[in-house]
Order: sequence, then C-alpha cells, then structure tokens
Amino acid sequence: MKNQFRGIIPPMITPLVDNNSLDIKGLESIIEHIISGGVHGLFILGTTGEGTNLSYELRYDLIQRVCIQVSKRIPVLVGITDTSLTESIKMAEKAAKYGAEAVVSSPPFYFKLSQSELISYFNDLANRLPLPLFLYNMPEHTKVYFESDTVREIAKNDRVIGLKDSSGNSVYFQTLVHAMKDNLDFSLFVGPDIITAETVLMGGHGGVNGGANMFPKLYVDLYEAAITRDFNRLVPIQEKIRQLWYSIYYVSNSSSCHLTGIKCALSLMGICNDFVASPFRKLNEKNKATVKRYLEALDYKSLM
Repeated sequence: MKNQFRGIIPPMITPLVDNNSLDIKGLESIIEHIISGGVHGLFILGTTGEGTNLSYELRYDLIQRVCIQVSKRIPVLVGITDTSLTESIKMAEKAAKYGAEAVVSSPPFYFKLSQSELISYFNDLANRLPLPLFLYNMPEHTKVYFESDTVREIAKNDRVIGLKDSSGNSVYFQTLVHAMKDNLDFSLFVGPDIITAETVLMGGHGGVNGGANMFPKLYVDLYEAAITRDFNRLVPIQEKIRQLWYSIYYVSNSSSCHLTGIKCALSLMGICNDFVASPFRKLNEKNKATVKRYLEALDYKSLM
C-alpha cells in the first residue's frame, strides 16, 4: 500500500455552538481558510479537534460535513481514538463511507498498555479497518510511548502507513526515523509546531501543527523551506512560529491552553466560534484581550 502523505496536515479545530452542536458557518469558514493556505491534507477529530470530548453523533456529523465540503481537494484523515475497539471501527466505517483517505488512532486511553499489547491491539484494529491507519503517539494523554521497535513491528502490517508523534521529544523522533529508514512508504509526522522544521531536516515527512488552523500558509512555507534546506527563508519563518508558540498557546495555565488559545484567536480573526467542549471552557475576557494583543504584535493580517 503506497503512502503519499507529506507536508502540512493541520489538526483542525472543531467549531462548536455548544456541546452538542457544530458551528456550521464557522466549520465551512475554517475549512476554506485552511485549504486556501496550500496545505497537504486535513486531520479532524484529533486532540486539537477535541475528538474524545464529542458525542459520537456529533463526530459522525462532522466527518460527513468535512468530507463533503473538502470534496477530495486534499486528503482528509479522521481520528478514531477510543477506549472501545468497536467504536473506533464504526468511526472508520463512517470515514470511509464519506470519502476520507485514512484514519488515525492513539492507544486506548485508560489502562496503560504494554508494548506487546500495543502490537496486538493495532494489528487487530488495522486488519478490521476499511482505510489505512496512522499511529498517534500521545504519551501525555495515553501514558505510553510507542517504542521504536514496536512501531517497526506494527508497520509490518501494510495497512499501517505512518505515525504522528506529539511527544515533543526530538531524540525519540530520531530513533523513529532510524528505525523506519528502510520503509519508504511509512510517513513520520510531528505535532509540536516549534520542532517541525527540525524534524523535517532530520528526515521527517511533515507537521500536524495546531497553528496551521490560524496561519496555514506560514506552515506550508516553513515545510517548503525545510524540505529544500533554504535556511535564509527558514530562519525568519521559524522565528514567527516561535513567537506564536510562546504567546497564543500559553495565555492560560489550563492543560487545554493551546486549544483555547487557538480557538480564541480564530474567533478574533472572524473565522469561527470559540466555544470549547466540556470539561474545558473558553478563555475569559482578560485572556481574550491578551490573545488580541499577541495577534496584533504578530501582524496577523499579513500572515493570513
């Protein structure tokens, strides 16, 4: 199974009116905003998309609406992470029905799995899916890393075509690049914006970066500068992303700060609602004013 996934694949936020309703106008707006930046794909129902905090009905609705609107212009990847294998498969079936290209799953998040259990689980899952599978390394939320040998073993299943690493650990990422160097059809993506250029230079294939919700073209430019090793172009872009990372992502001290910061910024940019699904809450007025100042300091209109 050939894998052509490369570049910037934003983990799209899920625009909401309340816990049970999509912000339809905002959803249409964010999809077009992201695609207009020249991105290489779109990932829905991940961490930044609040996937695990949404009802199954809302997730199914989102999958259908996104796939219909994108209409094959770029590949759509759908997060299917769940504590239930059956529910993950159901979401994958919905994704396939509406035209997604691949699905993405982190380990089930409650019990801590051993490496042998990870291998068994993901082989079982991959063999039951109608679409190819990306692994999602998110140890902060799942309490377990995919060890490099484990990734290599799971990837013997040709239905497993890549991995997104959100650990923020560059040394770990290097071990994955080395472990998978002979598997040319296996893609390695990184989550944290601030190390995307670094990991592409190390042999990674791209970024699944939250900031690309706001400034997709900036992240595409970053990827292109990194892949061509154009350091004169890369350095100032990396500085912009560093500024964004240490400002908008850290306005509050909540564990949801990156998500609430991005949604707040998007609402100030006139793209979509800033409602955040329970148990989280959108930023208060004081923090919202701080995000506005940061956006102005970034000269955000020049980045859109």
